[in-house]
Amino acid sequence: MTTTTQAAKVRQPGWWYPLIFVAVFVVVVAVNGTMAFFATSTFSGISTDNAYEKGLAYNRNIAMAKAQAEMGWQMEASIEPATGTANDGVRDGGHRGTLAVRYRDRDGHPIDGLDVHVILSRPTVKGYEREVVLTGLADGRYSVPLDLPLAGEWDGEVTAIGTEVVHQSQHRFVLP
Repeated sequence: MTTTTQAAKVRQPGWWYPLIFVAVFVVVVAVNGTMAFFATSTFSGISTDNAYEKGLAYNRNIAMAKAQAEMGWQMEASIEPATGTANDGVRDGGHRGTLAVRYRDRDGHPIDGLDVHVILSRPTVKGYEREVVLTGLADGRYSVPLDLPLAGEWDGEVTAIGTEVVHQSQHRFVLP
């Protein structure tokens, strides 16, 4: 039998460098995985419905706004509260008034023959939207009686449609 002496193996200096390299990559992959998980499982960032379609229509909307400005129409809109006694229902679950709109052209002449629609909505509370169609009176005036469920501020999107022309505007009304 022969005896051999084995010398203890001594590790080379820097033997742990590959372990550091692997550990750094494991940390990077774990952090990226965590960030990817939270990025896909939380708020999508979209705060507008149909944002893509609205973005595509942007240039068309700019052209329509420019054409509307070139028409030079002047428009006045107001809500006049109804006058009456406390027994006629004005304050009992309903708030009445008259929505009046007046259109004039660039030279101040009245514009008749329009189909005028108004979408009324509450600026702070959803669920109270109303669409009304105004009746043409004369001298560029249009109106409709209102019976709204709440007093206070209402936003109105006014659209007037004529022969080959559309005029849109937004107004804030206050009904006491």
